[in-house]
Amino acid sequence: MAARSPYFATEESARGIRPGESPAAALRRILATPGAHQAPCCFDALGARLVESAGFPIGFMGGFCVSAARLGLPDVGLISYGEMVDQGRLINEAVSIPVIGDGDNGYGNSMNIKRTIKGYTNAGFAGIMLEDQVAPKACGHTEGRKVISREEAIMHIKAAVDARNESGSDIVIVARTDSRQAISLDEALWRVKAFADAGADVLFIDALASVEEMKAFCAVAPEVPKMVNMLEGGGKTPILSPAELEKIGFSLAVYPLSLVGVAMRAMKVCILTHTHTHTHTHTHTHTHTHTHIYI
Repeated sequence: MAARSPYFATEESARGIRPGESPAAALRRILATPGAHQAPCCFDALGARLVESAGFPIGFMGGFCVSAARLGLPDVGLISYGEMVDQGRLINEAVSIPVIGDGDNGYGNSMNIKRTIKGYTNAGFAGIMLEDQVAPKACGHTEGRKVISREEAIMHIKAAVDARNESGSDIVIVARTDSRQAISLDEALWRVKAFADAGADVLFIDALASVEEMKAFCAVAPEVPKMVNMLEGGGKTPILSPAELEKIGFSLAVYPLSLVGVAMRAMKVCILTHTHTHTHTHTHTHTHTHTHIYI
């Protein structure tokens, strides 16, 4: 039998939420173990169960893929807080691994962010990612993004931390900045340091453009775990192996497009096959049986 990848769950990172352990506590425990832990982005309960059954220790519900799957629309601020919480509740009920939810820009001001923290906690999320884009937002790694002021961005993270503390929750706050592309690398580095000082648990700069920039990011607030997204198919950030990411200093690697991209491609192939053959006989050998659907 082949050796199991150290970037999947090990005895130390013990996949799954243990009895008596909150989802956030499980996430913190896993992130404290060595490795750049991989988290493919899921958009529904079935995908989340597949992620778990494959041995990944962490799940991530991304706004891009949920907006595509649930609305058939791009990730430009069209999906609502209520829809994301509803989708997250279904995903978290289906798995026993900690899941981080994309909280976009918190769906408003500091008061909205406090409500968002409470809603994501109640939906079972282990963590929530909050970004500093202006509304309406744009997809990551795209041109033309704008960010809110430094002061407002820091206020949002402080509001998230306050809401967590006031509610007695331990949800993990993932603070994201889009200022690398909107302004500059120096601005992004300043912001993540300020987010760490404000109490963020994990830091993320979107659209880092080189290995050198990734190293500069990981040198900021070295005691705080760093997240990176590996945007398959042509993003700004270099696609590196988990071993390379760990060496740079990352604790969490998210893959936003893997599942939704493969699902779209498979559905297109199936639809085209039906269109050209007017039968399903050419596709049935490539699908799971109905018994396999219930993992």
